[in-house]
Amino acid sequence: MRFTKMHGIGNDYIYVDVFNQTVSHPEALAVKIADRHFGVGGDGLILISPPTAPAAALGAVVRMRMFNADGSEAEMCGNGVRCVAKYAFDHQLTSANPMRVQTGIGVLTLDLWIERGKVNRVTVNMGKPILKASDIPVKLANVEQVINHPWRDVLKLHDLATGSDWIKSAGLEDTMTCVSMGNPHVVLYCKHLEKVPLEMVGPYIEKHPIFPRRVNVHFVMVHQAGEITMRTWERGSGITMACGTGAAAVCVAGVLTEKTHRIVLTNLPGGQLALKWNQADDCVYMTGPATEVFSGEWPEN
Repeated sequence: MRFTKMHGIGNDYIYVDVFNQTVSHPEALAVKIADRHFGVGGDGLILISPPTAPAAALGAVVRMRMFNADGSEAEMCGNGVRCVAKYAFDHQLTSANPMRVQTGIGVLTLDLWIERGKVNRVTVNMGKPILKASDIPVKLANVEQVINHPWRDVLKLHDLATGSDWIKSAGLEDTMTCVSMGNPHVVLYCKHLEKVPLEMVGPYIEKHPIFPRRVNVHFVMVHQAGEITMRTWERGSGITMACGTGAAAVCVAGVLTEKTHRIVLTNLPGGQLALKWNQADDCVYMTGPATEVFSGEWPEN
């Protein structure tokens, strides 16, 4: 099986072109091939295939299916879809620009920035954020939207084995905000990101009972209204260098909590993304690079 390793500011996946080959059990393959010691290594597996007939009728020319490193299928990946567009264009699956891509949250429109005949950057219309708690979903009684909602009696982070010292040293604020970009996100703000024990707090919050479909966890530090830094524990993959849907959710959360502008430069461990929550159409637009690293063959047995 031929594969290509790609990344969007360090959020790396193994991409398989299934226009010309088949993958029978992608969930099992994702676990094996994404292993950083015994496989190729990555945050998961992404299949690039022809769109379904209904999606093609909406203008889609390519389809993305995404599987996390634990084998679970996710709805969407902002960094991943940029790489799908780059692969499809650079490998001549389509010359469409703008390009319509079928994802688990619907058909998205991507504008390609071409340099020397190759895709260098991509702007993705990530669609409209979902704010209704039951649709994210978040299970909180009598709560319509989770915006600046106190987390202490809900998440009870003080009760973790890590203790509560980090909460004070990180300057963790007392509220959380939840947003869905087709997949669920929770955003918490702090003053010192480096003090957050993400490897311990992340999995605890991800699997907390109030999140029935689990959740992507983001800790955010605001530098100014137009710039933030964030760290992510990604559902099903763990700590990642970047999270595109997460950056979009953080952009929305910043506006809702009046911490940031609608246009914000987002710093992630792997690089920078430019985000805009457009007031005219209520959609979030994300611009960032897409990089091909190498290709190879994976034994099919």
